[in-house]
Amino acid sequence: MLKKKIHFNAFEMNTVNHMAHGLWAHPDDKRVEYKTADYWIELAKLLERGLFDAIFLADIGGVYEPYEGDYKAAVKRGMQSPINDPFINVGLMLGVTQHLGFAVSASTSYEDPYNLARRFSTIDHLSNGRVAWNVVTSALSSAALNHGHDSIIPHDKRYEIADEFLEVCYKLWENSWEESAVQIDRKNHIYTDPDKVHTIDHDGQYFKVRGPHSCEPSIQRTPVIFQAGSSETGKKFAAKHAEGVFIGGQEPEKIHELVKNIRSLASKNGRLENEIKLFGSLTIIVGETEDEVEAKLEDLNKYFLPEASFIQFSGSTGIDLGQLQDDQIFGERHTEGNQSTAQLYNHKKSYTVGDVKKELSKFAARTILITGTPQQVADKIEALIDYTDLDGFNVYQAITPATLTDVVDLVIPELQKRGRYRTAYDDTSFRDRLFNTGNRISKNHIATSQQIGN
Repeated sequence: MLKKKIHFNAFEMNTVNHMAHGLWAHPDDKRVEYKTADYWIELAKLLERGLFDAIFLADIGGVYEPYEGDYKAAVKRGMQSPINDPFINVGLMLGVTQHLGFAVSASTSYEDPYNLARRFSTIDHLSNGRVAWNVVTSALSSAALNHGHDSIIPHDKRYEIADEFLEVCYKLWENSWEESAVQIDRKNHIYTDPDKVHTIDHDGQYFKVRGPHSCEPSIQRTPVIFQAGSSETGKKFAAKHAEGVFIGGQEPEKIHELVKNIRSLASKNGRLENEIKLFGSLTIIVGETEDEVEAKLEDLNKYFLPEASFIQFSGSTGIDLGQLQDDQIFGERHTEGNQSTAQLYNHKKSYTVGDVKKELSKFAARTILITGTPQQVADKIEALIDYTDLDGFNVYQAITPATLTDVVDLVIPELQKRGRYRTAYDDTSFRDRLFNTGNRISKNHIATSQQIGN
């Protein structure tokens, strides 16, 4: 049986400390240069050399709090603070690459659909169809306070807003401009046929948008839609909207069940199972010998900071580990914050707060960790893909950029030898790279069935 090719995205963030808790302090780490253009330009060149699908840029709308009651620990430890806008970096990187995709996070809770649709269309034009949108609903309480709310928007309501937000964007991208609207008729001074450009006249519960879309159709029209969410509401949302789904966690059995569940839900939405790609989270520590790998792990653990892991978990979920006693039961705690993150542990009913802290104190606690020689790492990646039915991984950095350099130079050549990884780019857009079905979103997707008012 022909085995599927494995997809890699680099999981990144425009900040000093993404998911490698405390490792920005390592003397070989370059993350403190995140503020410079050269940092992102060189990273993009490295990823394109490694034939990565995309750089996946996460984002948050505030600061991780509470931990020990407020935001000061996050700021002190550099836990995704300070953090800059991810969209601007894309402009730097697309100019030095020809194929690398850009999956950019943007919030449906605090963005405006008309302006965001314009931003993505602009990048899709400039990149020749290489952009994706990671749809997030913003689980941080501080994000709510930064955007005019007195408290966090409840979890399920955030998804209601997101559903309508996407409806508006689909109407703008897919229906506002007809295929033949743009004429570019120099002789008659007609750029666009106005009869083929339509308002959308959306008047919903959360948004009112007349249109038409301000941008002419881009290569993909609708960017590739990514989403991460393992709550029941999140899975239903992903099955309806997402073309790529990011799945957290470390337990292969749980990941396998989640993959199967999301594919089944997608089928119930009239979509084909191969119209959705699922990505796990992965940290790779690789060396030419096992002794080299052990030395790298020992070195990383010297700089790993468990408190940074506690801060992120607390801020993301809204459950302040810094104000709970270690002997308190953690399991089944309700949160209006990030339920996918909380579910990493709250399904374990006997887990105490101390147990959660112990888990979070391990290097790469929030990802699958694969270590070994190139051959050993490739064996483990293949086995994981084949067992879980994942399509690929969002690859984390431990040391920037050394971790990804090792993946590009040592792991990818081994996967290529086995026929499990591309040896060249052969696509015209990000969507075509993922699905090999052209640039436009599938006719089975909800985006193609939205009705416009005019």
